[in-house]
Amino acid sequence: DLHGEELARCARMLAARGVNLVRLHGKVFDERTGELDRAKVKHIREIVAAMKKEGIYSHLSIYFPLWMKPKPGPGWREGYDGNQHPFALLYFEPEFQAIYRSWLSAVLFGDGALSADPAVFGVELVNEDSFFFWTSSAKNIPDPQLRKLEKLFGNWAAKKHGSIAKAIETWGGMEHPRDGGGRLGFRELWNIVNERKPRDLDTAAFLWETQHGFYQETTGWLRGRGFRGLVTASNWQTAENRILGPLEKSSYASGDFIDRHGYFGCSHSGDNAAWSIRDGHSYRDRSALRFEPEKAGVPKVFSNPVMDTEINGMPSMISETTFNRPNRFRTEAPWVFAAYGALQGTDAIVHFALDSADWAVKPGFFMQPWTLMSPTQAGQFPAAALIYRNGLVREGAMIADFALPMDDALALKGSPMVHAANLDELRKADLPEGGGVTSAVEIMDPLVHFVGRTSLRIGGKGESLVLDVSRWIDREKQTVTSETGELFLDYGNGRLELRAPGAQGAVGALAASGTIETADLTIRSSMELGAVVAVSLDGKPLRTSERILVQVMSEEKGTGFATESLPDGRERITSIGTDPWLIRRLEGEIRLKRADVASLHVTAMDID
Repeated sequence: DLHGEELARCARMLAARGVNLVRLHGKVFDERTGELDRAKVKHIREIVAAMKKEGIYSHLSIYFPLWMKPKPGPGWREGYDGNQHPFALLYFEPEFQAIYRSWLSAVLFGDGALSADPAVFGVELVNEDSFFFWTSSAKNIPDPQLRKLEKLFGNWAAKKHGSIAKAIETWGGMEHPRDGGGRLGFRELWNIVNERKPRDLDTAAFLWETQHGFYQETTGWLRGRGFRGLVTASNWQTAENRILGPLEKSSYASGDFIDRHGYFGCSHSGDNAAWSIRDGHSYRDRSALRFEPEKAGVPKVFSNPVMDTEINGMPSMISETTFNRPNRFRTEAPWVFAAYGALQGTDAIVHFALDSADWAVKPGFFMQPWTLMSPTQAGQFPAAALIYRNGLVREGAMIADFALPMDDALALKGSPMVHAANLDELRKADLPEGGGVTSAVEIMDPLVHFVGRTSLRIGGKGESLVLDVSRWIDREKQTVTSETGELFLDYGNGRLELRAPGAQGAVGALAASGTIETADLTIRSSMELGAVVAVSLDGKPLRTSERILVQVMSEEKGTGFATESLPDGRERITSIGTDPWLIRRLEGEIRLKRADVASLHVTAMDID
């Protein structure tokens, strides 16, 4: 927790590296009772003010079910034992909703109100929760609370069909052991997704209406109170994104943009691996540019957290993402997000997580998997931020635009545009044994996201459009070229080339690539893994620019970090290492193809 001059220094550091948006992600309440913590509210306002001074917007995220373990009590706490999280409770429990609104009121509308402060980019209503994820189950919702939800379902079904008895008759007589007393029980999400019986379709419709209704009512309440920033509903995955994803995303429609989360994991395992890195843990180094899977010896997995689809014409954001430590291929991350985020028209990207304002290998009591203040992450931000924020890589054309009627979404017919969940280890723990979060059926070639933009119109009318991508995707050569011609991915070798007028270079397997030629650069390097990128600072193409930033990075590791190889292709950590960060020796040659190159002045600007 930074305050005063330390906080101001952090804000200056972020601004200097090209950051213009931070997400303030933390609770403002007691985890047992929900009682407001005014000190945390005060700290949010202090952070917003410090960031504002440096020209940085703040996005507020104050509720996440994992931050709460309600102690036994009456009303909304009935049935909780102090160990369970209140998954899905906020969508239907009125008393809890009132407490939740009191938190938002304190943050936005109390003394020193932030509701009209232009530095407040927006508010996220719920972090990583949904009726359509595995955590929404009888196992996670205590019986007294589940009965409330079942009663609401009973009322809904009776209104739709005339009575509960007629509803069950319409469902072909399908009953549930928890039916009774005006209540209707819920079948497991696995059954709903895979069997799609009439009862399942009504269940999905009820859950969608309830979840959508909460977001709509809360957004309306914020607007009515005078909040002038943006509102986003949530950012979560579902138990089966092909079938349930359209319902999840369309439930967010009352907000101003669509948000989501995604991580590039490294098969990290061991005690408390969900949130820490320790001696004895194991992991696998894997390259995103080669689409390497988390498990060795299996085919490439064409998934990446940067893959983004426009939903219903709304802006999009990725508010949590990173390449997890200790994967040596983290070097690729800033370029994947900057280049392909720009190509796809992604409107905001927030890297997770800033756990220190210093270059610390182990910033806190434990070493966590998401450290942002490292050489390959924040260390590469300056050029990456220029590419993304200044549009040095152009937004691509619409390559695939699908219309999915709302009736089809509610009938659980599924979407042709499917994204893998890309969960971090923390939320993988919520998957059932043998369960997953994506379908084996992917109707749309996932490599389309590396060609240009994609869109899904849920409830949309008109024809779908899918361009022939064979001219840009060469499966035999294992290459993808963006339709703009500015990005070239060799996913066989693991190399990304930037070929835009104002941003050129190469990232990934440099040594294996030999001499790399772009329009204005020649690059040679013996680095097995590295990034060499040049960007214009004055808005002119590199061939005429008078101010160019050339940025080079290799690999990072903590001092003393050591591993031993395992038979399954993974590494076991024998020492997590300590400060300071080390980077592999930088080596190579960069030639600028300009007649006036001899007259250009070079100034060294190292990480500090």
